[in-house]
Amino acid sequence: MTTDPRGSSVASVLRVGTDLTSVAQVRESIAAHGDRYLDRLFAPEELTDARDDPRRLAARFAAKEAVLKVLRPDDDALPWKEIRVRRHSTGWTDLVLSGRVAERARAIGVEHWAVSLTHEGDLACAVVVATIKTSPAATMETG
Repeated sequence: MTTDPRGSSVASVLRVGTDLTSVAQVRESIAAHGDRYLDRLFAPEELTDARDDPRRLAARFAAKEAVLKVLRPDDDALPWKEIRVRRHSTGWTDLVLSGRVAERARAIGVEHWAVSLTHEGDLACAVVVATIKTSPAATMETG
């Protein structure tokens, strides 16, 4: 537990989202739907970073699914392209949220994100961790 600038107690909780995606299914979706599929799910920068590699696209797809698991949206579908996985020159990745996805993250108190991607064989996996600022009472209720 920490103290905010007003002297109130503030607690943080972690939410973890994980997803496992079939590279073959992503490859098949690209073959069947082409640019329509890619443009619906991925920002231009993500497509450039992935260099047409279905394994990298599957890992980014898994990251987007994992983010949605952390955000726990109500019944509203959030736009996939508003979740962007950004690759740095060092190879590390982070998340850039925009629009309604960013609004949802702010609404639930997300302070920080971390994302890890991997792929092996026909599987791609992502783990997303969010630090969420919450009141002590809310922490007690949600555990």
